[in-house]
Amino acid sequence: MPVELVVPSVGESVTEVEIGDWLKREGEHVDQDEPVVVLETDKVTVELPAPAAGTVKTQLKQKGEKATVGDVIGYLDEGDGARRATKASRKTKSEEKPAPAPTPAPPPPPPVEVSQPDDIQAGEEEAKEAASKDPLPAGPSGRQEEVVPMTPIRRRIAERLVEAQKNAALLTTFNQVDMSAVIEVRKKYQETFQSKYGIKLGFMSFFVKASIEGLKTIPQINAEVRGTDIVYKNYYDIGIAVGGGRGLVVPIIRSAERMSFAEIERTIADFARRAQDNQLKVDELQGGTFTISNGGIYGSMLSTPIVNPPQSGVLGLHAIEDRPIALNGQVVIRPMMYIALTYDHRIVDGREAVTFLKRVKDVMEDPARLMLEI
Repeated sequence: MPVELVVPSVGESVTEVEIGDWLKREGEHVDQDEPVVVLETDKVTVELPAPAAGTVKTQLKQKGEKATVGDVIGYLDEGDGARRATKASRKTKSEEKPAPAPTPAPPPPPPVEVSQPDDIQAGEEEAKEAASKDPLPAGPSGRQEEVVPMTPIRRRIAERLVEAQKNAALLTTFNQVDMSAVIEVRKKYQETFQSKYGIKLGFMSFFVKASIEGLKTIPQINAEVRGTDIVYKNYYDIGIAVGGGRGLVVPIIRSAERMSFAEIERTIADFARRAQDNQLKVDELQGGTFTISNGGIYGSMLSTPIVNPPQSGVLGLHAIEDRPIALNGQVVIRPMMYIALTYDHRIVDGREAVTFLKRVKDVMEDPARLMLEI
Protein backbone atom coordinates (compact mmCIF):
# COMPACT_ATOMS: atom_id res chain seq x y z
CA MET A 1 0.00 0.00 0.00
CA PRO A 2 1.53 3.38 -0.98
CA VAL A 3 2.60 5.67 1.88
CA GLU A 4 2.65 9.41 1.22
CA LEU A 5 5.76 11.53 1.77
CA VAL A 6 4.27 14.83 2.94
CA VAL A 7 6.05 18.17 3.48
CA PRO A 8 5.74 18.84 7.24
CA SER A 9 5.37 22.18 8.98
CA VAL A 10 8.85 23.55 9.65
CA GLY A 11 7.87 26.82 11.33
CA GLU A 12 4.99 29.24 11.74
CA SER A 13 6.26 31.68 9.11
CA VAL A 14 7.42 29.06 6.58
CA THR A 15 4.89 27.93 3.96
CA GLU A 16 7.18 26.94 1.09
CA VAL A 17 10.20 24.65 0.85
CA GLU A 18 12.66 23.75 -1.87
CA ILE A 19 13.47 20.12 -2.55
CA GLY A 20 17.10 19.37 -1.79
CA ASP A 21 18.93 16.11 -2.30
CA TRP A 22 16.97 12.88 -2.38
CA LEU A 23 18.86 10.63 0.02
CA LYS A 24 17.16 7.52 -1.38
CA ARG A 25 16.61 6.70 -5.05
CA GLU A 26 13.45 5.21 -6.53
CA GLY A 27 13.39 1.48 -5.86
CA GLU A 28 15.72 1.80 -2.86
CA HIS A 29 14.73 0.40 0.53
CA VAL A 30 14.34 2.75 3.50
CA ASP A 31 13.79 2.00 7.18
CA GLN A 32 11.21 3.76 9.30
CA ASP A 33 12.44 7.20 10.49
CA GLU A 34 15.40 7.02 8.11
CA PRO A 35 15.92 10.33 6.21
CA VAL A 36 14.56 10.19 2.65
CA VAL A 37 14.92 13.72 1.28
CA VAL A 38 16.33 17.10 2.31
CA LEU A 39 13.91 20.05 2.50
CA GLU A 40 15.42 23.54 2.38
CA THR A 41 13.92 26.87 3.43
CA ASP A 42 15.36 30.35 3.72
CA LYS A 43 15.85 29.76 7.44
CA VAL A 44 16.57 26.08 8.09
CA THR A 45 17.31 22.82 6.35
CA VAL A 46 15.50 19.68 7.55
CA GLU A 47 15.47 16.03 6.60
CA LEU A 48 12.13 14.30 5.98
CA PRO A 49 12.10 10.87 7.67
CA ALA A 50 10.29 7.88 6.27
CA PRO A 51 6.94 7.39 8.07
CA ALA A 52 7.28 3.62 7.60
CA ALA A 53 9.70 1.03 6.30
CA GLY A 54 9.39 0.38 2.61
CA THR A 55 10.72 1.14 -0.85
CA VAL A 56 10.83 4.55 -2.47
CA LYS A 57 8.22 4.08 -5.19
CA THR A 58 7.83 7.54 -6.76
CA GLN A 59 9.55 10.92 -6.47
CA LEU A 60 7.00 13.55 -7.50
CA LYS A 61 9.33 16.50 -6.94
CA GLN A 62 12.96 16.75 -8.01
CA LYS A 63 15.86 18.72 -6.56
CA GLY A 64 15.35 22.46 -6.92
CA GLU A 65 11.56 22.31 -7.30
CA LYS A 66 9.24 24.12 -4.89
CA ALA A 67 6.60 22.59 -2.64
CA THR A 68 4.28 23.91 0.04
CA VAL A 69 3.57 22.54 3.50
CA GLY A 70 1.17 19.60 3.17
CA ASP A 71 2.17 18.72 -0.40
CA VAL A 72 2.82 15.08 -1.30
CA ILE A 73 6.28 14.91 -2.86
CA GLY A 74 6.61 11.14 -3.19
CA TYR A 75 5.38 7.68 -2.24
CA LEU A 76 6.75 4.68 -0.40
CA ASP A 77 5.62 1.15 -1.16
CA GLU A 78 5.28 -0.20 2.36
CA GLY A 79 4.33 -3.73 1.29
CA ASP A 80 7.29 -4.13 -1.04
CA GLY A 81 9.57 -2.89 1.69
CA ALA A 82 8.24 -5.47 4.11
CA ARG A 83 8.67 -8.25 1.54
CA ARG A 84 12.24 -7.17 0.87
CA ALA A 85 13.03 -7.18 4.57
CA THR A 86 11.48 -10.65 4.92
CA LYS A 87 13.37 -12.02 1.93
CA ALA A 88 16.63 -10.61 3.22
CA SER A 89 16.18 -12.33 6.57
CA ARG A 90 15.25 -15.74 5.10
CA LYS A 91 18.14 -17.06 3.08
CA THR A 92 17.61 -20.63 1.98
CA LYS A 93 20.32 -23.24 1.81
CA SER A 94 20.10 -23.27 -1.96
CA GLU A 95 20.86 -19.52 -1.97
CA GLU A 96 23.87 -20.07 0.24
CA LYS A 97 25.35 -22.71 -2.11
CA PRO A 98 28.01 -21.40 -4.45
CA ALA A 99 26.79 -20.77 -7.97
CA PRO A 100 28.18 -23.00 -10.72
CA ALA A 101 31.15 -21.63 -12.59
CA PRO A 102 30.06 -19.79 -15.76
CA THR A 103 30.85 -21.25 -19.14
CA PRO A 104 33.84 -19.42 -20.55
CA ALA A 105 33.02 -17.18 -23.49
CA PRO A 106 34.74 -17.83 -26.83
CA PRO A 107 37.79 -15.69 -27.47
CA PRO A 108 37.08 -12.43 -29.34
CA PRO A 109 38.14 -12.15 -32.98
CA PRO A 110 41.48 -10.47 -33.62
CA PRO A 111 41.22 -6.67 -33.95
CA VAL A 112 41.19 -5.19 -37.41
CA GLU A 113 43.64 -2.34 -37.84
CA VAL A 114 42.31 0.63 -39.77
CA SER A 115 44.68 3.33 -40.81
CA GLN A 116 43.67 6.92 -40.08
CA PRO A 117 45.07 10.26 -41.16
CA ASP A 118 47.77 11.52 -38.82
CA ASP A 119 45.80 14.62 -37.72
CA ILE A 120 42.70 12.59 -36.68
CA GLN A 121 44.81 10.03 -34.83
CA ALA A 122 46.72 12.80 -33.03
CA GLY A 123 43.44 14.49 -32.03
CA GLU A 124 42.06 11.28 -30.58
CA GLU A 125 45.22 10.67 -28.61
CA GLU A 126 45.07 14.21 -27.21
CA ALA A 127 41.43 13.72 -26.18
CA LYS A 128 42.28 10.40 -24.51
CA GLU A 129 45.12 12.00 -22.59
CA ALA A 130 42.88 14.87 -21.44
CA ALA A 131 40.15 12.43 -20.37
CA SER A 132 42.61 10.39 -18.37
CA LYS A 133 43.67 13.49 -16.45
CA ASP A 134 40.19 14.95 -16.05
CA PRO A 135 37.14 12.64 -16.19
CA LEU A 136 34.44 15.54 -16.65
CA PRO A 137 32.47 17.08 -19.92
CA ALA A 138 36.57 18.52 -20.43
CA GLY A 139 38.25 20.15 -23.44
CA PRO A 140 41.91 20.09 -24.48
CA SER A 141 42.62 23.12 -22.27
CA GLY A 142 41.05 21.52 -19.15
CA ARG A 143 39.16 24.74 -18.23
CA GLN A 144 35.76 24.15 -16.65
CA GLU A 145 32.86 25.93 -15.01
CA GLU A 146 30.22 24.45 -12.74
CA VAL A 147 26.86 26.14 -12.24
CA VAL A 148 25.22 25.34 -8.89
CA PRO A 149 21.96 27.02 -7.78
CA MET A 150 22.07 28.87 -4.47
CA THR A 151 20.29 27.10 -1.64
CA PRO A 152 17.38 28.99 -0.04
CA ILE A 153 19.50 29.62 3.07
CA ARG A 154 22.39 31.02 1.01
CA ARG A 155 19.96 33.21 -0.96
CA ARG A 156 18.45 34.51 2.28
CA ILE A 157 21.89 35.23 3.75
CA ALA A 158 22.79 37.16 0.61
CA GLU A 159 19.55 39.15 0.74
CA ARG A 160 19.98 40.08 4.39
CA LEU A 161 23.62 41.10 4.00
CA VAL A 162 22.77 43.35 1.05
CA GLU A 163 19.76 44.69 2.97
CA ALA A 164 22.00 45.60 5.91
CA GLN A 165 24.49 47.44 3.69
CA LYS A 166 21.71 49.24 1.81
CA ASN A 167 19.40 50.31 4.64
CA ALA A 168 21.76 50.99 7.56
CA ALA A 169 24.65 53.43 8.04
CA LEU A 170 27.28 50.89 9.07
CA LEU A 171 30.54 51.80 10.72
CA THR A 172 33.14 49.64 12.48
CA THR A 173 35.38 50.47 15.42
CA PHE A 174 38.14 48.34 16.95
CA ASN A 175 39.93 47.60 20.19
CA GLN A 176 42.15 44.84 21.55
CA VAL A 177 41.83 42.69 24.63
CA ASP A 178 44.53 41.15 26.78
CA MET A 179 43.15 37.64 27.31
CA SER A 180 45.61 36.70 30.08
CA ALA A 181 43.10 36.97 32.93
CA VAL A 182 40.38 34.91 31.25
CA ILE A 183 42.92 32.28 30.18
CA GLU A 184 44.13 32.05 33.79
CA VAL A 185 40.56 31.69 35.12
CA ARG A 186 39.83 28.91 32.62
CA LYS A 187 43.10 27.15 33.46
CA LYS A 188 42.47 27.37 37.21
CA TYR A 189 38.83 26.26 37.25
CA GLN A 190 38.42 24.20 34.07
CA GLU A 191 38.61 20.79 35.73
CA THR A 192 36.22 21.73 38.54
CA PHE A 193 33.80 23.44 36.16
CA GLN A 194 33.73 20.49 33.78
CA SER A 195 33.33 18.00 36.61
CA LYS A 196 30.36 19.90 38.06
CA TYR A 197 28.54 20.94 34.89
CA GLY A 198 29.65 18.37 32.32
CA ILE A 199 30.74 21.04 29.82
CA LYS A 200 33.99 22.88 29.15
CA LEU A 201 34.36 26.51 30.18
CA GLY A 202 34.98 28.35 26.92
CA PHE A 203 35.72 31.95 25.95
CA MET A 204 32.31 32.60 24.42
CA SER A 205 30.41 32.63 27.72
CA PHE A 206 32.76 35.37 28.97
CA PHE A 207 32.14 37.43 25.84
CA VAL A 208 28.37 36.95 26.11
CA LYS A 209 28.47 38.20 29.69
CA ALA A 210 30.83 41.06 28.80
CA SER A 211 28.64 42.08 25.83
CA ILE A 212 25.57 42.23 28.05
CA GLU A 213 27.47 44.56 30.40
CA GLY A 214 28.36 46.72 27.40
CA LEU A 215 24.75 46.72 26.16
CA LYS A 216 23.53 47.78 29.59
CA THR A 217 25.97 50.67 29.45
CA ILE A 218 25.03 51.65 25.88
CA PRO A 219 21.35 50.61 25.37
CA GLN A 220 21.24 52.08 21.84
CA ILE A 221 23.28 49.12 20.59
CA ASN A 222 20.60 46.77 21.92
CA ALA A 223 17.87 48.79 20.18
CA GLU A 224 16.55 48.85 16.62
CA VAL A 225 15.23 51.40 14.16
CA ARG A 226 11.56 50.80 13.38
CA GLY A 227 10.33 53.30 10.83
CA THR A 228 10.97 56.71 12.40
CA ASP A 229 11.10 55.27 15.94
CA ILE A 230 13.85 53.74 18.07
CA VAL A 231 12.78 50.63 19.95
CA TYR A 232 14.79 50.05 23.13
CA LYS A 233 14.77 46.54 24.58
CA ASN A 234 15.22 45.65 28.24
CA TYR A 235 16.11 42.04 27.47
CA TYR A 236 19.21 40.55 25.88
CA ASP A 237 18.68 37.88 23.23
CA ILE A 238 22.19 37.22 21.96
CA GLY A 239 22.72 35.63 18.55
CA ILE A 240 25.76 33.39 18.13
CA ALA A 241 26.94 33.02 14.53
CA VAL A 242 27.87 29.41 13.77
CA GLY A 243 28.76 27.61 10.57
CA GLY A 244 26.08 25.04 9.76
CA GLY A 245 26.00 22.20 7.31
CA ARG A 246 24.20 24.43 4.77
CA GLY A 247 25.73 27.82 5.59
CA LEU A 248 26.06 30.45 8.30
CA VAL A 249 23.23 30.49 10.84
CA VAL A 250 22.64 32.63 13.93
CA PRO A 251 20.70 30.82 16.67
CA ILE A 252 19.56 32.97 19.57
CA ILE A 253 20.33 32.62 23.28
CA ARG A 254 17.10 33.94 24.79
CA SER A 255 17.30 36.11 27.92
CA ALA A 256 21.04 35.52 28.15
CA GLU A 257 21.29 37.97 31.06
CA ARG A 258 19.50 35.41 33.26
CA MET A 259 21.78 32.51 32.40
CA SER A 260 24.86 31.21 34.20
CA PHE A 261 28.19 30.53 32.51
CA ALA A 262 27.37 26.81 32.40
CA GLU A 263 23.92 27.39 30.86
CA ILE A 264 25.41 29.61 28.17
CA GLU A 265 28.14 27.07 27.36
CA ARG A 266 25.60 24.22 27.14
CA THR A 267 23.34 26.25 24.88
CA ILE A 268 26.17 27.23 22.52
CA ALA A 269 27.49 23.66 22.34
CA ASP A 270 23.99 22.38 21.56
CA PHE A 271 23.53 25.00 18.83
CA ALA A 272 26.86 24.13 17.23
CA ARG A 273 26.10 20.40 17.20
CA ARG A 274 22.61 20.77 15.77
CA ALA A 275 23.74 23.36 13.22
CA GLN A 276 26.14 20.82 11.74
CA ASP A 277 23.34 18.24 11.60
CA ASN A 278 20.82 20.75 10.12
CA GLN A 279 18.53 20.25 13.10
CA LEU A 280 18.00 23.83 14.27
CA LYS A 281 14.38 24.97 14.49
CA VAL A 282 13.05 28.06 12.77
CA ASP A 283 12.06 29.82 16.00
CA GLU A 284 15.62 29.38 17.31
CA LEU A 285 16.88 31.56 14.44
CA GLN A 286 14.35 34.37 14.73
CA GLY A 287 14.64 37.57 16.72
CA GLY A 288 17.76 38.52 18.61
CA THR A 289 18.88 41.93 19.87
CA PHE A 290 22.65 41.62 19.32
CA THR A 291 25.02 39.20 17.59
CA ILE A 292 28.50 37.83 18.34
CA SER A 293 30.54 36.38 15.48
CA ASN A 294 33.74 34.48 16.28
CA GLY A 295 35.96 34.43 13.22
CA GLY A 296 38.90 33.59 15.46
CA ILE A 297 38.11 29.89 15.34
CA TYR A 298 39.04 30.00 11.65
CA GLY A 299 42.21 32.00 12.29
CA SER A 300 40.88 35.47 11.40
CA MET A 301 43.05 38.27 12.78
CA LEU A 302 40.80 41.21 11.90
CA SER A 303 37.47 41.74 10.14
CA THR A 304 34.49 44.09 9.83
CA PRO A 305 31.36 42.03 10.58
CA ILE A 306 27.98 43.02 9.13
CA VAL A 307 24.96 43.58 11.37
CA ASN A 308 22.04 41.18 11.28
CA PRO A 309 18.96 43.39 10.53
CA PRO A 310 17.05 44.79 12.30
CA GLN A 311 19.74 44.64 14.99
CA SER A 312 22.00 47.65 15.44
CA GLY A 313 25.28 45.99 16.41
CA VAL A 314 27.48 42.94 16.00
CA LEU A 315 30.67 42.06 17.88
CA GLY A 316 33.42 40.36 15.90
CA LEU A 317 35.95 38.18 17.75
CA HIS A 318 39.29 37.16 16.31
CA ALA A 319 42.24 34.85 16.87
CA ILE A 320 44.25 35.07 20.08
CA GLU A 321 47.91 35.71 19.29
CA ASP A 322 50.95 36.48 21.44
CA ARG A 323 51.91 40.07 20.71
CA PRO A 324 54.23 42.61 22.31
CA ILE A 325 52.47 45.42 24.18
CA ALA A 326 53.58 48.26 26.42
CA LEU A 327 52.63 47.55 30.06
CA ASN A 328 53.74 49.68 33.01
CA GLY A 329 56.57 51.15 30.98
CA GLN A 330 57.85 47.79 29.75
CA VAL A 331 57.39 45.76 26.58
CA VAL A 332 55.81 42.41 27.42
CA ILE A 333 54.29 39.53 25.46
CA ARG A 334 50.59 38.94 26.05
CA PRO A 335 47.85 36.80 24.40
CA MET A 336 45.95 39.52 22.55
CA MET A 337 42.69 39.51 20.61
CA TYR A 338 41.37 42.21 18.31
CA ILE A 339 37.64 42.87 18.73
CA ALA A 340 35.44 44.80 16.30
CA LEU A 341 32.04 46.40 16.71
CA THR A 342 30.02 47.16 13.59
CA TYR A 343 27.08 49.39 14.45
CA ASP A 344 24.23 51.31 12.86
CA HIS A 345 25.36 54.95 12.90
CA ARG A 346 21.74 56.10 12.61
CA ILE A 347 21.20 55.51 16.33
CA VAL A 348 24.70 54.78 17.67
CA ASP A 349 27.36 57.49 17.67
CA GLY A 350 31.10 56.86 17.62
CA ARG A 351 31.48 57.78 21.28
CA GLU A 352 28.92 55.17 22.32
CA ALA A 353 30.52 52.50 20.10
CA VAL A 354 33.97 53.14 21.57
CA THR A 355 32.53 53.14 25.09
CA PHE A 356 30.86 49.79 24.46
CA LEU A 357 34.10 48.19 23.28
CA LYS A 358 36.00 49.72 26.20
CA ARG A 359 33.48 48.20 28.59
CA VAL A 360 33.86 44.77 26.97
CA LYS A 361 37.65 45.13 27.15
CA ASP A 362 37.61 46.12 30.84
CA VAL A 363 35.39 43.20 31.82
CA MET A 364 37.41 40.65 29.86
CA GLU A 365 40.70 41.88 31.29
CA ASP A 366 39.29 41.78 34.84
CA PRO A 367 36.60 39.03 34.94
CA ALA A 368 35.95 39.67 38.64
CA ARG A 369 33.91 42.65 37.48
CA LEU A 370 31.29 40.19 36.18
CA MET A 371 30.77 38.78 39.66
CA LEU A 372 30.71 42.16 41.36
CA GLU A 373 28.75 43.87 38.53
CA ILE A 374 31.09 46.87 38.48
